[in-house]
Amino acid sequence: QVQLVESGGGSVQAGGSLRLSCAASGLTVSTRCMGWFRQAPGKEREGVATFSSGGSTSYRDSVKGRFTISKDDAKNTLYLQMNSLSPEDTAMYYCAARSVGYCILERHVFDYWGQGNQVNVSS
Repeated sequence: QVQLVESGGGSVQAGGSLRLSCAASGLTVSTRCMGWFRQAPGKEREGVATFSSGGSTSYRDSVKGRFTISKDDAKNTLYLQMNSLSPEDTAMYYCAARSVGYCILERHVFDYWGQGNQVNVSS
């Protein structure tokens, strides 16, 4: 069955970097819209970035220029490179997939979700 497993999170100082990985099984990353979402305590889960099957990417404004979404089709793995991290980026980060290749950065259109991976950024 479909499984998305995130890794690479942890604790860093402000200004530091982390790379999250999402290993997918039961679906082919190259055929799907893939996305990263995050949720801080007491807040709604919000879209961070998406990568469509056609190769288009999209980012929420607050991470543009700092985060990069990418994928390795041969490894069936999605990545999120996070640079210049700030405490505002502290959240549980989730990998997600749609059932189609077209991307919309809205959580309700994503059908499959990983278990989450915590990112903590301290001042």
